Amino acid sequence: MKKLSLKCARIVALCGAMAVAGVAGAQAQTSTQTTTSYTTSAGTVSEFTPGTISVRTTASPLPINYTYSKTTTYVDENGNPVSTEVVRSGLPVTVYYTQSGDQMIASKVVVRRAIPTDDSTVIKKTTTTTTTTPVAP
Repeated sequence: MKKLSLKCARIVALCGAMAVAGVAGAQAQTSTQTTTSYTTSAGTVSEFTPGTISVRTTASPLPINYTYSKTTTYVDENGNPVSTEVVRSGLPVTVYYTQSGDQMIASKVVVRRAIPTDDSTVIKKTTTTTTTTPVAP
């Protein structure tokens, strides 16, 4: 009888420990935080060559060079995608970019029809997104 009681006690203790672990596991969460910072600059395209877009602004006597890649998006003033073939010298644009060392990397280029009244506008914005996901037991 003692052996059976000891076995039962162990089984009950093991089941209790598993239940507590299951509840604790169900409450665990992971959290992901993404921060995106970019700067914008408006001006007129001076030159558009493979990998580089040069933009002239009133704030700088020389054109400012931005690198771009396949992930760079080109949109019109309404946010509609446009082809890179429309980007040409003399066209007013706003470049959204990030800085990596000495290099300015364009993430988005907004192609405009009219030249902005103040083409030296520089706006810095930071967006933070936090996602919390429960972990399955």
